[in-house]
Order: sequence, then structure tokens, then C-alpha cells
Amino acid sequence: MSLGDLDSILTNPKRLAALGVVVNSTSTAFTLIRDILELKDSDLSKHMGALTDANYVTAKKTGKGRSRQTWYSPTKEGKKALKKHIDALNALAVGAASGDR
Repeated sequence: MSLGDLDSILTNPKRLAALGVVVNSTSTAFTLIRDILELKDSDLSKHMGALTDANYVTAKKTGKGRSRQTWYSPTKEGKKALKKHIDALNALAVGAASGDR
């Protein structure tokens, strides 16, 4: 594995963490992701937009007015991308620890 095996969308730690939260459920509320990662709404919104654009998650809005909520669900592509990215990180870490190049 090399640096080229890392997913450029997921090299951002906030996007990696957000996708990590979302893949553990069929549907996750924006507010839950925000609270777990301790991010501001605007910051998380930007990163969730990038994950949605990459087709790693889908977004669904429910309710109206103050009760409006956004829910995110992982896609198969998103789950595969996360696994591949984590595998690449692990391989790089193992290689670095053993002195492989």
C-alpha cells in the first residue's frame, strides 16, 4: 500500500470521523453526528456535503420548521471507501513501524 491508496475525500479527519459515525447505523441524525464529533453546524454541514457529493452518504430531510431534521445513511460505495481507506492507513502504519518502504 502507498499514499496513493488513501481516499482523498477521507484524508480530512472530520470527514473520516463523520463517515465512521454514519456507517454504524442505517440512518444517523445530523445533530447526533454534530454532538459526537463536537463540531459546529456549519463545519459539519460542509463536510457532510462533501460526503454526499462523493456518494458516500445520502441525505434525507424530515419535518418542517423547527422540527426539521437531516438524516444521513451510508451507501455501499461509502462503506467500501471507508474500509479501503482504513486498510490503507493500517498498511502504511504497519509498514512504517516495521521499517518497510
